[in-house]
Amino acid sequence: MTPVLEIKNLSKKYESLEAVQDISFSIAPGEIVGLLGPNGAGKTTTISMLLGVLEPTSGQIKILGQDLAHHRSEIMTKVNFAAVYAHLPGNMTVWQNLYIFGLLYGVSDLKNKIQAIAHTLNIEKFIKMKCGLLSSGENTRVTLAKALLNSPSLLLLDEPTASLDPSSAHLIREQIVAYSKTKNTAVLWTSHNMQEVESVCSRVLFVSRGKILLEGDPKILPHEHNKQSLEELFIAVAREPLTFETQ
Repeated sequence: MTPVLEIKNLSKKYESLEAVQDISFSIAPGEIVGLLGPNGAGKTTTISMLLGVLEPTSGQIKILGQDLAHHRSEIMTKVNFAAVYAHLPGNMTVWQNLYIFGLLYGVSDLKNKIQAIAHTLNIEKFIKMKCGLLSSGENTRVTLAKALLNSPSLLLLDEPTASLDPSSAHLIREQIVAYSKTKNTAVLWTSHNMQEVESVCSRVLFVSRGKILLEGDPKILPHEHNKQSLEELFIAVAREPLTFETQ
């Protein structure tokens, strides 16, 4: 099966700082992979390179078999992104934002598509409100609605449920997992909530100081390293990354 996302020897340097160091991994259609690590580990830098916002210092990114460096415009019609810090313009209504982004992505039957996504994500009741007046949780759901508008083959999620209450977060997780299975969408998911990661991800990558240190099934990986839980393993990787580099 051809990977949706394939990264080979990807690096990003800022003068003396190497934010991402020679990482390689791939994601298959319908697979949800967790990108885990402490703040400053290189997760958001990696996502920014996958979106073409940052240019890699070296390495290659292929999405749906095409090189991102040479086919970004075409590739980005099949990719989307949601993050707790990436709110939509606050001076426009939810509907206006979704409609404009839908036009940018060339979404067909756009009005019906917005209506269907608004129903799925339970944003109908505030769809005519300006985004700047919404709560953080409401904005999170709107951002996710934008991310699903173009039926992406690759969905990049950076802390997508961080501002949601437990009930809403649980519902959003279920919806994303169901969407990934139904549409065969590959998902790269960053989170600091290890219970969330265990519930949605079939595979996780632990990164620290720009390097991938560990990779595996989130339910099995902790026991392979003599830890009782994924959270305990996360803490150990964050505090003692050199220990895992030598294993």
